[in-house]
Amino acid sequence: MIRSEKAKMLAGDLYHAADPEIRADLAAAIAWLARYNAAACLPHDARAALLAERFAAVGPGCDLRAPFYCDFGFNITLGRNVFMNFNCVILDVAPVSIGDDTQIGPLVQILTPDHPRDPALRRTGLESARPITIGCNVWIGGGAIITPGVSVGDDAIIGAGSVVTRDVPPGATVVGNPARPVVKRD
Repeated sequence: MIRSEKAKMLAGDLYHAADPEIRADLAAAIAWLARYNAAACLPHDARAALLAERFAAVGPGCDLRAPFYCDFGFNITLGRNVFMNFNCVILDVAPVSIGDDTQIGPLVQILTPDHPRDPALRRTGLESARPITIGCNVWIGGGAIITPGVSVGDDAIIGAGSVVTRDVPPGATVVGNPARPVVKRD
């Protein structure tokens, strides 16, 4: 059985992003983003309803400040009371799950797409993606970047400007590029 490029994308396999079905989903997301970002001055309930139109799940009390950007939206799950500040980007080619009470600073990038390391394979236009999971009560400082396949544990802190390339354990504080745990000194 031949699978569609979108089915390959959703399975985390190599796929061609230029596929017409995927391009149609991207176009729909761009139209939705224009509506969402234009609704910045609307009441919270109206913006929450717009999020629920596009996202896989949205818990109560979520607040994503516009402008906000994503690839599709349908791969994003938000717990309750998630706050995301201005100019955040979620490239949700694979699922992105953000837990309850998580606060995300401005200019944060959550990036699931990945590309082949082999240059010849990369030249073919194939790509893949790996899911990102962010636990509950996480604080992500402004300008941080979360790379494909990373899991961030509950109660963790990611310092502003950090580039997170590895999983972050629950309760840990990580900073830097690449992000490393902060050593507590007595």
